[in-house]
Amino acid sequence: MSGIEAWYVDESSEDQKLPNRLNPNQPVSLKQLEQIGVYYWKLNADIYENDPDLQKIREEKGYSYMDIITIHPDKLPDYENKVKMFYEEHLHLDDEIRYILDGSSYFDVRDKDDRWIRIAVSKGDLITLPAGIYHRFTVDETNYTKAMRLFIGEPVWKAYNRPADDFDIRKAYVNSLRCS
Repeated sequence: MSGIEAWYVDESSEDQKLPNRLNPNQPVSLKQLEQIGVYYWKLNADIYENDPDLQKIREEKGYSYMDIITIHPDKLPDYENKVKMFYEEHLHLDDEIRYILDGSSYFDVRDKDDRWIRIAVSKGDLITLPAGIYHRFTVDETNYTKAMRLFIGEPVWKAYNRPADDFDIRKAYVNSLRCS
């Protein structure tokens, strides 16, 4: 078992915090995620401060910057608006790297055919989304996740909402899908 669960989304659902699986469910494998540039590791979040596996990944990938965000109504100022903003479909010019230290949430990513795939992440999951992929994020019904954000060099918080197809990074990402 890969430790990660992903599936195609029922886009008719109104509540972003629900699993929103199709009926019947259409699961997506880790291999399918890797084909669109999404990578995953399972780590021990209880020892994240001194985890040799996390340190090795950070060194191999060049993830020099790190901070921690807690997404919960009592911890994140302007919580409702932030959750709405995170759920807007967007892309970044850099990879998005998130390590879930506690709680659970969802990342939605577009596949090659522009269909939404929902990825459930929970404590111990480290996920990377490639620069240029359209995606969105939401908490689940628990309304709580604590995540480490990792970057190569200085953090860039800028999101570009769809449509952003003219960006070079988007063109490079789409081109990489054609080559795989």
